[in-house]
Amino acid sequence: MISVTPEFILLSLVVVTALAFDFTNGFHDTANAMATSIATRALSPKAAVSLSAVLNLVGAFLSVEVAVTVTNAVIRIQNPDGSPKPELMADDGHGLLLILMAGLAGAIIWNILTWLWGLPSSSSHALFGGLIGATVASMGWQGVKWVGEGYHLDGVVGKVVLPALLSPAIAIVVAYIGTKLVFKLTQGVARRYQEAGFRWGQIFTASLLSLSHGTNDAQKTMGVVTLALIANGAWTSTTDIPLWVKFACALAIASGTYIGGWRIIRTMGKGLVEISSPQGMAAESASAAVILTSSQLGFALSTTHVCTGSILGSGLGRRGAAVRWNVAGRMALAWLTTLPLAGLVGAGMWWIGHLLGQGAGAFVVFAIMCAAALYMWWHSKRDPISHHNVNDAWEEPKDRAEKDAAPVAGGTH
Repeated sequence: MISVTPEFILLSLVVVTALAFDFTNGFHDTANAMATSIATRALSPKAAVSLSAVLNLVGAFLSVEVAVTVTNAVIRIQNPDGSPKPELMADDGHGLLLILMAGLAGAIIWNILTWLWGLPSSSSHALFGGLIGATVASMGWQGVKWVGEGYHLDGVVGKVVLPALLSPAIAIVVAYIGTKLVFKLTQGVARRYQEAGFRWGQIFTASLLSLSHGTNDAQKTMGVVTLALIANGAWTSTTDIPLWVKFACALAIASGTYIGGWRIIRTMGKGLVEISSPQGMAAESASAAVILTSSQLGFALSTTHVCTGSILGSGLGRRGAAVRWNVAGRMALAWLTTLPLAGLVGAGMWWIGHLLGQGAGAFVVFAIMCAAALYMWWHSKRDPISHHNVNDAWEEPKDRAEKDAAPVAGGTH
């Protein structure tokens, strides 16, 4: 029989928060797999998110390499001799659990804020930023595993920072070459036949992309939950993931995917490039290839960066295609600020939890996170975006605001 102790309640709260993050990861990143297919009408919006949800669920079981990376590559949970750090593992791992709780809260708040703004920022970097911020607040800079032993490509630099810099550049190049090749091979084919044929191809490539997303992003939450279980003493292995954790995280990310992050889908599908089916197929193929390769190598990259890079590459690869560089600039700013700002929120959350003490601290952090999330969800109702209007012609936010404020015939609003 399970004993309901304060330590068990704290562990449960961390697990629930981790699954909530996984859910936000799902709806935040639906756009990565399906934005181009929805924009080209290869799939209807509801069919796209349903297919993506199922394949995210399946993909979560195909690999554990990224989950193991998260468990081992961010927080330095062991001393050089391999013994666990006493300050983290005391009181059934309260120190480590509070770091995880604060880091997850920082990631969730940033995820929902960028969703509200319609910006496809990185859920992965939000998670790592939150964890790094909370760890530095708790243990100092030395508490983060920046590099591996002997300066191998391990730790935050090797497994997070370098993939973040390299993966979008690689995706841009692959998608650019793929788009050029596609239009070269289909030169002389009537436009309507191009669109019809490549829409069928997009169904396959979007499905592959959703599957690859599950192999990478669902894994990150598995790693966090496993780390929480290790802190509490309920699990000991840093190279394996409990089966129930795999199921829970897979279901959470699939559920979030099914909800559909329509605001971000709209930005990626309509705001960046007016995309055609051949471009969409090239972009999705490039993204899937980069993500699947990285998942097998254990790199916890940002699927958002990869997919956005692929869409940019497809726009550059098509003659006459217009890339909205102002939208791309806002995305780039979100990319640059995600990790440090999520880190600041994570650090702030840790200080709140630490100052309030072992009993109430985690509950107050959880309550602040829930209140912030509910406020942002309520605020989003002022400018609703759903599967009904996700494919409407793109308007800049300032233009939409001016139109809403303009007088109408026969009177004013």
